Amino acid sequence: MLQQFADWLIYDMCGLSAETHLGQALNFFIYDTTKILLLLFLISSLMGIINAYMPVERLRGFLSSKRLFGMQYLQAALFGAITPFCSCSSIPLFIGFVRGGIPLGVTLSFLITSPLINEVAVAMFAATFGWRITLIYIASGLVLGTVLGIVLGQLRLERYLSPWIQQLLQSPPLSSDTTADAASLPFLKRLPAILLDAWRIVRGVLVYVLIGIAIGAAIHGYVPEDFFADHLSTDSWYAVPLAVVLAVPMYANAAGVVPIVQVLVSKGVALGTAMAFMMAVVGLSLPEATMLKKVMSWRLIGIFFGSVTLAILLLGYFFNLVL
Repeated sequence: MLQQFADWLIYDMCGLSAETHLGQALNFFIYDTTKILLLLFLISSLMGIINAYMPVERLRGFLSSKRLFGMQYLQAALFGAITPFCSCSSIPLFIGFVRGGIPLGVTLSFLITSPLINEVAVAMFAATFGWRITLIYIASGLVLGTVLGIVLGQLRLERYLSPWIQQLLQSPPLSSDTTADAASLPFLKRLPAILLDAWRIVRGVLVYVLIGIAIGAAIHGYVPEDFFADHLSTDSWYAVPLAVVLAVPMYANAAGVVPIVQVLVSKGVALGTAMAFMMAVVGLSLPEATMLKKVMSWRLIGIFFGSVTLAILLLGYFFNLVL
């Protein structure tokens, strides 16, 4: 329905052609803006319901337990893998994790893995490249999220969260009695406050979302697909770094990148280079960095993107050696 709305607005009402760069860019902007803002609101509302009725202390204690060191990062990565969110729609869950007292490293494990793996992309990847390569990709994404979460968690980066998040963290937590009282309220009486809080979160990141989608729309509409294939069809050592650099300005979810990866491989791009390109598109996009500015300082964004970039480069070279 959202795609039909975007087609009707841009192609029918505005009279733009689907064959023009401007028409494609505006259609992408309208569709993704509507989709992501709707997802942001729904996910924020869901997190509000969970925070209101479920004991966050129990989840925090489980994911913070020292006897489970390492496992909590893997569990967060697995949770990211089974949630069908792109990097931008994962931000409300990131906020909910941080507000709930979940360690930042564990939260980053989720944020890294969530856009890399989802069930639609897995099905498309398996149909295109077979289950062997698909399982290698899934395992690599889980290892990437788990290991980087552990490393970043040891750096104590909480001080580099944005002032907006710091203010949210300084708000007094709900006591167990307050949580019990809230849980006893009828759902319909509790819902307006939950929806209002969800709207505050959406409003807080709205400008960053619009800027990020506008960048992605410009890339989608004006950069031809052959541009990437022409520049990556090489066995040189710089093919993998170039794939990552070219992927950063793009914006798409994993399912949307799989057809592009198929085209790249069919035009002679090494599979490892194409997979590094895919990981960089969904995990390192410039629009994502723009949106993350609302919840992270530039220093934390630099550390986060730098570590993910290094890991993707290593995985790209590794894939080219073994696949």
